[in-house]
Amino acid sequence: MDGQALKQAVTPYFAGVLHEGLSRLKAEVYQEMEEIRLRAAQPLLLKIGESEWGLTSRGELTKKLPEAINASREDLYRTIASISDNSLYALEEEIRRGFITIPGGHRVGLAGQVIVQAAGIKGIKEFSSICFRLAREKKGCARTILPHIISTGTIVNTLIISPPRCGKTTILRDIARSISTGSSACPPHNIAIIDERSEIAGTHRGLAQLDVGIRSDVLDACPKSWGMMMAIRSLSPQVLIADEIGRKEDVEALQECVNAGVAVICSIHARNLEELSKRPLIKKLLSQGAFRLGVVLSRRNGPGTVEEIIRWD
Repeated sequence: MDGQALKQAVTPYFAGVLHEGLSRLKAEVYQEMEEIRLRAAQPLLLKIGESEWGLTSRGELTKKLPEAINASREDLYRTIASISDNSLYALEEEIRRGFITIPGGHRVGLAGQVIVQAAGIKGIKEFSSICFRLAREKKGCARTILPHIISTGTIVNTLIISPPRCGKTTILRDIARSISTGSSACPPHNIAIIDERSEIAGTHRGLAQLDVGIRSDVLDACPKSWGMMMAIRSLSPQVLIADEIGRKEDVEALQECVNAGVAVICSIHARNLEELSKRPLIKKLLSQGAFRLGVVLSRRNGPGTVEEIIRWD
């Protein structure tokens, strides 16, 4: 999606002076934009590459935040009303999870007063901030990694190791699309994507907004541990893909997948192998040979920079 398409996709959700400033912002700025943040009675902030900017009502970027547009509480509520088509009740389950996925796969994170009951989080009210995270497809971004994952036509169990904002989800999506489609080096595979936070496929109303390939089945908004077992029992995947593993139940489910002969490609938050090895559950998983390949990412040369390829075979 180019800058103009991104601009047209997200600006209609904003109200009043916010809409005015964002509509006047040049389309090419949207090409590098990652986040739009609204906080009640605070400046509207844009995350563009490695920099954070305010925005004036004239559509100009500024580092002088007193000159930037301020988001009022009313602006927040009007924006949320627009996102929900004036029906927050219809999005009750998504709000309970803390975010709403809009057409195009863009994710809107919510903050405010969390309503807690004995069974867990019921929802959020008295909204105080909104974070638009702009989804992007970068087809071909996994090109340098794929030859390591595909070994003589067989998919190698792979762990993508990455700090936040280093492109791990974008790369997972491209891996899914590539393996699902197939190539001269690898026949097409059936993929099961366990997309707990709706980031890999960007599902909106049951349909993936982002290209994950023609042979990919998506279990959207499903806890990873449950989704892995559901996929094995009912979808007959050859490859299972999941983002941000780490909980005990995730590890146990992954072991079941490996024992069932399903290839797994997952990501995990860590800066490097040394940091990863300090996590007992993951260390045990590695010692059992669950993964044969590790890929360490950073932002050193932009998101998706491959810092290291690790082989555990």
